[in-house]
Amino acid sequence: MTPTGSKASLDELLLMREIENFLYREAELLDERRYEEWLDLLSDDVAYWMPMRRNVKYGEWEQENTRPDVDMNWFDEDKGTLALRVRQIRTGVHWAEEPISRVTHVVSNVRLLEATPSLEQAGEVKIACSFIVYRNRQETETDFLVGRRKDTLRRAGDSWQIARREIMLDQNVLLAKTVTVFL
Repeated sequence: MTPTGSKASLDELLLMREIENFLYREAELLDERRYEEWLDLLSDDVAYWMPMRRNVKYGEWEQENTRPDVDMNWFDEDKGTLALRVRQIRTGVHWAEEPISRVTHVVSNVRLLEATPSLEQAGEVKIACSFIVYRNRQETETDFLVGRRKDTLRRAGDSWQIARREIMLDQNVLLAKTVTVFL
């Protein structure tokens, strides 16, 4: 990895472009409701976690988020529970998704945090990005979900799979009636 502010190597630029294309493809699959193909982008041992956020005093950052496997979270899921959510949406009788939502994912500010064992032979990468998810349902239900993600991606053949996703929604009170979209 190159230090912040220094010139990026060609290997780093190529890896970044590959990762960005992966994230854009993932967003497209979700926007087009191709959920089964999206599930294929997840490793079998994926951890998909979105904590609840709290308002805390300045400096008490460690108390801002609920903890995985300990506290109540918006999401604390694995591939099996994500597949069940997809199956439930696909039934056509999912009360929160009938009629189905129109969704657009925007992914931005993608940063490569770590590549192991090296940039040239990256088998696993840690990345950070920002997102905006727009959701419209019925005539008047509109939601904007805005936040940041930290992902661990693992090489899978000539592409990547999501091994871990940590989603930090920039709200401590969820204003959407439901969160049935995948972030």
